[in-house]
Amino acid sequence: MSSDRTFTAEEVDAAVAALTEPGRLDHAQDVITHAAPALQQILGQALQEGGWFGGAHEQEVQRVASGEDLEQRVTALRVLLAEETRIGMLVGAAVGFQLARELHAGEAADAPPAPENP
Repeated sequence: MSSDRTFTAEEVDAAVAALTEPGRLDHAQDVITHAAPALQQILGQALQEGGWFGGAHEQEVQRVASGEDLEQRVTALRVLLAEETRIGMLVGAAVGFQLARELHAGEAADAPPAPENP
């Protein structure tokens, strides 16, 4: 499999739907558990480099924490956590997608050369 293959929206939709099948994620979860410390570092670096957790983030944390009304603070905190979760998921999915490409590139490098057609 070539690492520069592109995918159609339909292929992505079918692959996402397949992930809901029971047991489909078992091996992936085992692999990710093994790689979690390194992946966490990569995710943190990507979030930092992308500016997701810079000054604007700290300013938003301060704003949420310093609100006077408890109900408004709780609501703002829930929104902030949901936004951070979405960003982490999107960046994590991008890292996972690239990890799959790297693994497939390694497979291609280890594969014997294809026979030539006369």
